[in-house]
This record gives sequence, C-alpha cells and structure tokens, in this order.
Amino acid sequence: MQYTSIRAQALLAAALFCAATGGAQAQKAKPGSRPATTSTSMASPNAQQALLGHEAEITALLAKLTLEEKVHMIHANSAFAAGGVPRLGIPEVMTSDGPHGVRPEQGRNWKPPVGADDAGSYMPTNNTLASTWNPALGHAYGTVLGSEANARGKDIILGPGINIVRAPLNGRNFEYLSEDPFLVSKMVVGYIQGVQSQGVSACVKHYAANNQETHRDDIDVNMSERALREIYLPGFKAAVQQGGVYSLMGSYNKFRGTYATENAYLMNTILKGEWGFKGLVMSDWGSVHDTQEALRNGTDLEMGSDLAMMYGNVDQSQASASAGAAAPARSYYDRFFLADPALAAIKKDPTLLPVLDDKVRRILRVMYATHQLGPAKRQPGAYNTKEHQATALKVAEEGIVLLKNEGNLLPFKKSVKTVAVIGANAERMNSMGGGSGQIKAKYEISALQGIKNELGSQVAVTYSPGYTIARDHKADPQLIQQAVAAAKAADVVIYVGGSTHGYDYTKWSDNAYDAEGVDKPDMNLPFGQDELVQAVLAANPRTAVVLLGGGPIDVSAWVSQAKGIVEAWYPGMEGGNALAHILFGDVNPSGKLPFTFPVKLEDSPAMKLGEYPSTPGNPLKQTYKDDIYVGYRYFDTYNVAPQFAFGHGLSYTTFKYGALTVTPGRQSATVKLTVTNSGPVAGAEVVQLYVKPGQTAVKRPEKELKAFEKVFLKPGETKTITLALPAESFKYYDEAKKDWVLAPGKFDLLVGSSSRDIRQTGSVTL
Repeated sequence: MQYTSIRAQALLAAALFCAATGGAQAQKAKPGSRPATTSTSMASPNAQQALLGHEAEITALLAKLTLEEKVHMIHANSAFAAGGVPRLGIPEVMTSDGPHGVRPEQGRNWKPPVGADDAGSYMPTNNTLASTWNPALGHAYGTVLGSEANARGKDIILGPGINIVRAPLNGRNFEYLSEDPFLVSKMVVGYIQGVQSQGVSACVKHYAANNQETHRDDIDVNMSERALREIYLPGFKAAVQQGGVYSLMGSYNKFRGTYATENAYLMNTILKGEWGFKGLVMSDWGSVHDTQEALRNGTDLEMGSDLAMMYGNVDQSQASASAGAAAPARSYYDRFFLADPALAAIKKDPTLLPVLDDKVRRILRVMYATHQLGPAKRQPGAYNTKEHQATALKVAEEGIVLLKNEGNLLPFKKSVKTVAVIGANAERMNSMGGGSGQIKAKYEISALQGIKNELGSQVAVTYSPGYTIARDHKADPQLIQQAVAAAKAADVVIYVGGSTHGYDYTKWSDNAYDAEGVDKPDMNLPFGQDELVQAVLAANPRTAVVLLGGGPIDVSAWVSQAKGIVEAWYPGMEGGNALAHILFGDVNPSGKLPFTFPVKLEDSPAMKLGEYPSTPGNPLKQTYKDDIYVGYRYFDTYNVAPQFAFGHGLSYTTFKYGALTVTPGRQSATVKLTVTNSGPVAGAEVVQLYVKPGQTAVKRPEKELKAFEKVFLKPGETKTITLALPAESFKYYDEAKKDWVLAPGKFDLLVGSSSRDIRQTGSVTL
C-alpha cells in the first residue's frame, strides 16, 4: 500500500468528514492544508424512544413463542451468538468485540476463519479517542465500527468501554476513556450514535465499578452512594439518556455484596427504573452466577463460553455427549443459568413468566432497532475502506499528546540528515494485543515505518531496539551501548518506548502490561527502559521521547533530562503515520490528557486513600476510600503536584484567552470568551471550564470539569466560545435526600488549557 495514496485518501476523507460535521479550520501546522472537525453535540432528548417503535409487533410475537423458545432467546448458543427461533423468522443475535475494531471471530468460535479476508480497521484505542476531546470524532469513530460490524453480519458490537480510570495499574485502562465523568459522558454519546447510525447496536460496558482486572471475577466493591452517583455512573446515564444506547453489559465484579450483572439496585432500581432504559442487558462472558438472581434482577441475556470450547479443544458434539449418554444430547449452552435451569424455575414458579417476557421483549426491541426484524433493512456496511483508514489517522493525530517541548525541540525539521529511531516499540505491532481488544488489522503502520514514510529516501533513518520485550527483562548493556552509538551519530533521536499489550488469552506470560484479565505490576517503564532512556538522552539531548501505553507511566527518573515527551497511547493502524506527522510538523498536536499522570504511583488517590488492589487480609473486598476524589479532584483538592495534569497538552502555537463574560440564569449560567491563535501556525485548543463551589454543607472537590470546546484557529484568528452551564453543573448528590441538590451561593468559574493552567476566572451567584 503506497503511503501517498493513503495520504491523499486521508485528506479527502477528512475534508468530506469536516463538511458533514459542520466544517472546521485547518489543524495542520502549515495553514490551509488539512481540515479538522469541530466539537458538536450528539444528544437526543428522546434517546430511548427508538426502542419503542414496534411494541405491538413484539407483543404479537411473544404470544406465538412457546415457553421453551422464550428461554432459548435469553442465553448464548455459541461463543458470540444467542437466541434465534427459525419457526417464527427470528434470527440469532450476533455479537462481536471490541471497542476499537471488529474482531475476526464469526460468532461460532473464538478462532478466525481460515483463509478468509477478515482483516479490518484497527482504530486507536479508546484512551486515544478521549484525548482528542472532540465529540464529533467520537461519532466518526463509532460510525467506522458500526459500518464494519454491519459488513461482518454483526448485530451488537461490544463497546464502548467507559469505566472510570481510577487505578493507574488497571490493565484495561487503554479500553476506557477518562478519570472524569463529564468527559466520559460527552465522548460516549457520539461513539454510540455513530455505531447505531449503521443499524448496529452499541453495547456500553462494564456496568458498574469494574475498575481493575486483578480479582475482577470475585472482588466485592463498596463505595459511598455519592461516589457512585457523581463519579462512576454519569457516563452510563449519558449513554442511556443522551446516547440512546440499545444494549448494556454487566461487569464481573460484585457491588455491595451482589454480583453486578444480577444486582437489583444497579439493574432494576437505577438502570431500568430511574433512567428508563428500554434496551437489553447482557452479561459479560461468564458473569452470571445464579439463576434466580439473574432472572429477577435485570439480566436479559446470558453470554459466555466454556474455556475448552473457546480454544477449540472441545467441539459441540463432545460437549453434548458429556451431559450423559443416557439422556438426549444437550448443548453446553443449555446448561447456562438462564437456559435449562431457568426453564425449570419458571415451570415451578409461573409468576416468573412476566419477568421472562420482559427479557424477551427487550431482546426483540433491539432486533427491531437493528433491522433484524421488521420491514426496514440495513444499508450495506463497508469493511476497511480508505475512508475508515482516514478516520483512524485523524483520531490518532488529534489524540496524540505533546507533554513537554522545552526549547521548542519539536517539531523536528525535515532537513535533518540523520535520524536515529531507538526503542523496541518502534517496530512492534499492537493490534493483536490486549485481550478482547485484539484486532486482526489489514495493516498497521509502526512508528519506524511512519517515520520512514514521512522522510523518504532523502534522510538516513537508523534503528536500534535498545531493549528486549520480555517479562522481568532487565536493561541490556550491549543493547544500550548500540543505542547510544546510534544516538551520537544522529542529528536527532526519536525514542519509542513505553508499555506493551499482552497478546493471548492463554499466555499472559511475557508481555501483559496493558491487557484484559491482569493489572500491571507497577507504573514503571518495563524492560529496563529507564536506564536506556537516560543513556540516550545523555548521548544526544536532541531526543524526543515517545511513550506508548494505556495509562500513566512514571517518568520521574529522566523527565528533567528530556526536552521533548510525547504520549502516543496505542494509536491504531495509522498510528506511525500520525506520530510522524506530529513529530515533523505536518500536524500541530492538539491532544489533551484524559487522566492525570502522577509523579509516582504512591501519589495516586486509589493508592493513597483507597484500597487498591484489595483490603489487606481479605483479597476479595475493596472499599473506595478515595470516594469522589478520583484523579484531578484529589490532586487539586489535596494540593498534590502531578507530573502532568488532567487536560494538559501542548501545541506548536500559542493561544490567548480573552476575559470572561458570565450571564447568570436562575439555576444556570452561560460563559463567553474569545480565544485567539497568537502564534505562527494553525492549531486547535481545548477550552476547559471548571466550576469551583463556595461553602457548602458537604465537602466538595476543589473544582470539576463542567464544559469544554475544541476550537480550531488559523494564525491570528479569533473566535468567540460560548459554554453553557445548566443547573446540573452546580449540583452534588445529597445522600440523605437521595437526590441531586443545588446549594445556593457563589461559584467560581475557571477557564483554562488544563486543570492546572487556568487562564481566566469569573463567578456566578445562584
């Protein structure tokens, strides 16, 4: 695949996308050469109504279904498929991982089909998407996933993942969005509506309090009601009430003593009661534990798969035969909690029949909404198109974060003669890593290849790995010596290191630092990289350090030594090209951190105040003693200096903020200000508005993000930004009243470029 062709397609697709989303200004460092998106609202006031358009037809179908057929509808019948009643023309529901690309499995097993052209688009991971702070890109991202799921015959794609990034070591943070519930809420809506615009259901996950992978199957999470309502639930509420998500997945963990997937308070009281969710609740794979609890407490569809069958060691006939030679052969899936045991329970207690009917109704609602049933048909999907690749490139370009740029080290000039690329991550592929996020990518541009694409044959690019990727592997003096020699011989150095994905469900072994099912051992750079980075920086100060990974990394050993640091996350199939565009100035970086980077792990509130990973002496319980003080809420309230603040991200240009104009309402406010690009190149700034409460009856965080907008500006251009603060922006959850409360008084309004870079202030009295 020729780089120039992809580049042209990317420019064309970006232009078309910008036109479709309302237009935007050029983001590229060279004025006028690359369009970019603007932040738009995707919210719908009647988001759940799309699920209620066929109630009469569903009622008629329910009347025709036998009891056995109804029970057949509420459990899996293979690894990724469920239900189906051919007699009545009801098809199976076909699901697919994952949150940043459509998995290769066909629904019947966990193995990709042999010889099939099933490789798809590998999008940047969700933390990269969140770093764009651009909800319109969330919609474009979701549209790619929905289109490719549709093309593969999938009805539900198992994403987005939106659990709060609470613990820096959580192995699955790369799949999630942010430590801040407001940012999560804004980004999730576009993603969901993008997916569902393609006739495919999104499935928001993991509901709720799944904030670590260690002991995820049995840990019992406890937290205050206020923490639940203010921090851990708002994203899910937005997914339901604004995004109109059709399906939701329960989590593995217990919550206040009961497994979350069959938790009456989470599922019945809050989700289906308070929020009015009309769609389908499915279990995570194997997260159901009790037939009666699941029947009565909100689980509509039980998914899961036997591990032996998962890896092809036991076929369906063997599983059936194991049920007993004397009895008719039974599928492994007929022994699920919501299969034969549920059928027996309902026959014994007919009062459970309305509960069963409600579950089937919800499944059928999703089937009508995704045009599996009814006269409407889906428009054809597309798989791994040039436009999809261009969206992947765009998200990576806007999501990569420039953390440090002392002395304007970056961007590097293309006129350099020699570039040394150092670090094993520079040529490592990431698409097949991470667990359920594994993607069989059509291609993946590594950092090394992207740099070569960018510089062509006129610049000498050398490569030295510097370290070996293997668990507990220490610094290798010989590899370091080779890297130092390469650094000394080059005009500039690009170090590409950081963390890695685990590759295989069955072999976490050597490299599982960002992966499902296991948390990271620490926040340090693995494989002896600290020693290597320090040696390279000493050899050539004109070194840009690029970090890949799913979350914060401890850089304290060398941060003062490095002039340039870039956080690239896991940037997807076009990640290497996107990184090169930023390093060499084709694109002006505009990404902002969606979570705080602590100086050291011990500074994290989950470690300092909480009980991560478990209560001493009882590894199955955890109380969130950090309460509402997650991320920057802790760092700012308790005056703990972060390494890099929430919302931080540098640019190759500068932005001047004008004075605030605050217009109060009775219980709301509107903030206006001008933002000017006062520097030499086009760029984008994320204007962040934080609300600081006055004196209240309860302790509240120092400030909280309540509005933001990404604005694209040419050099010298000024735009007026209007940020709305509805009543919800000023409220806290009152546990005694069991309701949200707006305490009258004065609120400070803080506008800036990050949570620690406040440029203008105002106030409002409500």
